[in-house]
Amino acid sequence: MVEVSTSILSMKEKEESKTIMGLEIAKTDYFHIDVMDGKFVSKNTYEKMIEYSSYIKRISNLPLDVHLMVEDVRGAIDDFLSFEPNIITFHLEAIKNSDKEKKKEEILNIIKYIKENNCKVGIAIKPDTKIEEVYEFLPYIHMCLIMTVEPGKGGQELIETTIDKIKILKNYIDENNIEIDIEVDGGINLATADKVKEAGANILVSGTAILMANDYKVIIDELKK
Repeated sequence: MVEVSTSILSMKEKEESKTIMGLEIAKTDYFHIDVMDGKFVSKNTYEKMIEYSSYIKRISNLPLDVHLMVEDVRGAIDDFLSFEPNIITFHLEAIKNSDKEKKKEEILNIIKYIKENNCKVGIAIKPDTKIEEVYEFLPYIHMCLIMTVEPGKGGQELIETTIDKIKILKNYIDENNIEIDIEVDGGINLATADKVKEAGANILVSGTAILMANDYKVIIDELKK
């Protein structure tokens, strides 16, 4: 079953309540929280996403899908755990230890820490990162997020070469009998959704395509088909 995680990055100011309730009525599966620190990516949405997460938790029961695009992964995890998200996803590229074994140990410790706080965990990779780099962590996580655009801003066009990465990952998890979700984020709309779903993605992150529509439900229903 395909699920939709609606990014609220481009939500209009002063229309937050209307937008959130509209998305809930339209049956989005998650609210996608794009957390950026102005360092790992150039844009900074950190405080705004804390504000939005707090607001959503007050008025909605739908789960939060937190995507950390930050250098201080552990600090951001602590900040967003307070909102009891369904899942926290951090970037493989944010862990920069030059010692391969120490880097692996740090990643596994982050995974363990998130799980210990009753939260699912995901690992995200940028378009230029080889999919094979995430293989050793797949048995320990709940989701792999493949960025289909460069992280940092909304409204970009999907990079076609990332579709092959989805197919390779899907084949690998099927061959190794690993239970894990494949989420895709970037340039997902009605024109690109079928391609990523056919490749193996089962959670689609979409923001602009949904929020610009006159009827959220029409778009969300089409994305889920």
